[in-house]
Amino acid sequence: MNSEKSTQLPSPADHFSVFLSPTPRGARLARLLATDWMRDRDLPHRVAEAAEHLVAELAANAATHGRLPGRDFRLVLLTRDATLRIEVTDTRGDDLPHRRPPTPDADSGRGLLLVEALADHWGVELGPDPRKTVWAELDLSPEFRYV
Repeated sequence: MNSEKSTQLPSPADHFSVFLSPTPRGARLARLLATDWMRDRDLPHRVAEAAEHLVAELAANAATHGRLPGRDFRLVLLTRDATLRIEVTDTRGDDLPHRRPPTPDADSGRGLLLVEALADHWGVELGPDPRKTVWAELDLSPEFRYV
């Protein structure tokens, strides 16, 4: 019998989805729910820590920039093929995140620098109208390490 502890990745079909109000409280709840979901799946600490920051930033952006009265944003977490994917969908497809660095006097835009630094891949998908989904992916491979 092998006494080494093996690392098991979550099932490719493992996912979580919830609609939340586009408010600071909804963004905070997104982070807390994501933290619990990841803890239940025993994700590597380095992934869970980065994912918490990504969820917090993407949910805050949805609550701030993607907010329309009466329309919730959606948080989706899923694991597949050794990847954790985080998706935040809001109803402001007309207000896309900018990949360029903010000017020094800008009121916003620095959070996407955090997303860029923490995510292995990230992007934006439009639709169905009027929605957009901002997503970020983290590698779950045990040999991968953040520097």
